[in-house]
Amino acid sequence: MREGGIGNIFQVPELKKRILFTLALLAVYRIGVHVPIPGIDSVALKAFFNELRGQGGTIMQFFDLFTGGALSQMTIFALGIMPYISSSIILELLTVVVPHLERLKKEGEAGRKKINQYTRYGTVLLSTVQGFGIAMGIQQMRAPTGAHVVLESGYPFILMTVLTLVAGTSFIMWLGEQITERGIGNGISLIIFAGIVAGLPSAIINSLRLMTTGEILPFIMILLVVGMIGVVGLVVWFETAQRRLRVQYAKRMVGRKMAGGQETHLPLKVNTSGVIPPIFASSLILFPATIAQFSSIPWLTTVSGMLAPGNWLYILLTVSFIFFFAYFYTSIIFNPMDVADNLRKYGGFIPGRRPGRPTADFIDRTLTRLTFIGAIYLSVLVILPTYLIQWFNVPFFFGGTALLIVVGVAVDTQRQIESHLVMRNYEGFLRKSRVRRRAV
Repeated sequence: MREGGIGNIFQVPELKKRILFTLALLAVYRIGVHVPIPGIDSVALKAFFNELRGQGGTIMQFFDLFTGGALSQMTIFALGIMPYISSSIILELLTVVVPHLERLKKEGEAGRKKINQYTRYGTVLLSTVQGFGIAMGIQQMRAPTGAHVVLESGYPFILMTVLTLVAGTSFIMWLGEQITERGIGNGISLIIFAGIVAGLPSAIINSLRLMTTGEILPFIMILLVVGMIGVVGLVVWFETAQRRLRVQYAKRMVGRKMAGGQETHLPLKVNTSGVIPPIFASSLILFPATIAQFSSIPWLTTVSGMLAPGNWLYILLTVSFIFFFAYFYTSIIFNPMDVADNLRKYGGFIPGRRPGRPTADFIDRTLTRLTFIGAIYLSVLVILPTYLIQWFNVPFFFGGTALLIVVGVAVDTQRQIESHLVMRNYEGFLRKSRVRRRAV
């Protein structure tokens, strides 16, 4: 039973079925990425986006990365899964200010199902608004030759485009839920993962082409590959790192038996906010650049140039936004007072700290220091691609939010596969190199 390695996956029928089911649905998603919206001139669209890429980063290119190229091709999955993610974040934030949602969050499984239903409604609403914006926007797009991207503009095209994009996002949302329920891993995360990784083969081929033409020296490429492996290892370490606070439970009589007296720990992640700060920071900074593409206002064009990747203002605002959203989102999803109350309710306490407010203050101070370290780590990771491209002429985007998502999803999926194997007395998927939570 302990042959170990990747072969164990196919010795567990249920796990094998789940993995094949996941791969099949991801294949369906990748097929849909190449199905275009009716009424689009693909040649003019490609020429328009080629010109856009040459003018620097915009929010459209940023979101195109998460749709696996569907946005730049204007396919039925052009909106991707981002409306669902935005709806989930909005619902998460509203639970703090809306008492009804806060009560639902505390009701367990029934409340979670109701919040998921609201999230789906929000996804359809956001998809409709964004789909209408895209339909109006692409009617104004023209190729450098002057050719219109849309063959026949008008209300019929707008209606058809909105319905197509909303249906595409709803279908992706359904695919993600099916993967989560009947496959392996988090379905929504895996769909984003598949979209980002889809650009990897072309990046490798382009890098090899530049090496053969002499534009990138082999020695420099070797150094870059070694550096990238090191960065990936660092991301894995930070994403699994946590500060473990000792928690003891007092002994008490339950009926005729003595219960409690156990010791455990309260894990606090270094990067509690996850990928939210980089996504929000990049979106806010790239927004002026996107508006400038469709505007001839001089001052707006000047501001867009100042916010181009690599400029000091871009770096300053990126780091500031990341720090702000790291602390803000952490405060939303983690309430030290609730944790302290739950510990007191079940007879737990942190050694050397009184239950209640003193415990909450200690947890809050610890989490504040961890969030500061996590924000520095996120800032360095987000700025890294800019200098790789400028200094070393790296022909692809490496780092930032995309790398966070790819590594995070890979680690989480590996853990779930490993849990299935361990339950059946198999060794872990990675055997001796098993990824564990790191205590810091």
